[in-house]
Order: sequence, then C-alpha cells, then structure tokens
Amino acid sequence: MSNPSEAAQVIVSIIPIVGIAMGGVVAFFYLLWSYKAKRLLIERGLYQPKSFDAGAFSLLAGLILGMVGVVLLAVFIALGGSSYSLLGGAIPLAVGAALLAFYALRHKSGA
Repeated sequence: MSNPSEAAQVIVSIIPIVGIAMGGVVAFFYLLWSYKAKRLLIERGLYQPKSFDAGAFSLLAGLILGMVGVVLLAVFIALGGSSYSLLGGAIPLAVGAALLAFYALRHKSGA
C-alpha cells in the first residue's frame, strides 16, 4: 500500500479549516443581520421578545445527552473494556442526568 502524496495530505488537512472558517462567516452574518432586524423592530415599536423556556430546554437537552451518553458508554465498554475512553460516554451521560435533575427540581418547585 502506498503512502498518499504530500499534496493530497495538504488538501485533506485544509478541508476542515475551510469548513470551520465558512461556518464562522455564516454565523457572523446571521448574528449581524439578526441584530439589525431586531434593532429596526425595536425602533419601530414592533419588537416582542421571545421567552426562553428553561424547563423544556433542560428536558430536551437532558434526554438527548443522556441517550447519547448511554449509547456511547455501551459501545466503548463493548469495544475497549474499562479505559479512559469511557469518559466519552460518561461525560454526556452525566451532563444529561444533571439537566434532567434540574428539570425535575424546577418542575417540583413549580417555577
């Protein structure tokens, strides 16, 4: 099996850099245009702020992160046994559990 040429290695290493830069440009212009649109709505008195539902967000994010953590943990246990790679599944599982606990505590307190 032959090694890839140096030009191919350079091209393959540039692709993620260009993708991240393009994503940054898109995010910048989205934020800029969103800011300008909100500013114009405020000037004309038409702006109505959207409320953020922290309970629904924590429930959704907790469920997603918890399930991803369980699956990753199971795969890493099956592939490598007990090693530091288990943190790749344990960390999202712990964050998901914390978000679900936040939702449960907030829901219980009636907030």
